[in-house]
Amino acid sequence: MKIKPSSYIRNDYAELSSYCRETGEPVYITKNGEGDMVVLSIDAYEQLNDRLKRLEAKCYLMQKFREADAYNKLHPKTYTLEEAEEALEAFLREEEAGK
Repeated sequence: MKIKPSSYIRNDYAELSSYCRETGEPVYITKNGEGDMVVLSIDAYEQLNDRLKRLEAKCYLMQKFREADAYNKLHPKTYTLEEAEEALEAFLREEEAGK
């Protein structure tokens, strides 16, 4: 991990850029001794962003699987598409006969 003051950007930009591109590592920039920002190469940023998107998608799917599992525990009977269509047709026939 590399930590540099904000003046490093102005004074040694070429070195900063080379370091980030060659190592793929971030450089932490401080301002007045406090953390201010992080500098990454574009490739490292895109890899990080792609990984974040994959993790978000995985979390979303896991949540949907948990919801489906909870629903199935409360409603253990499931139907095939054909069974659902037959039940719907029977219901509609009964409704028509009752009118």
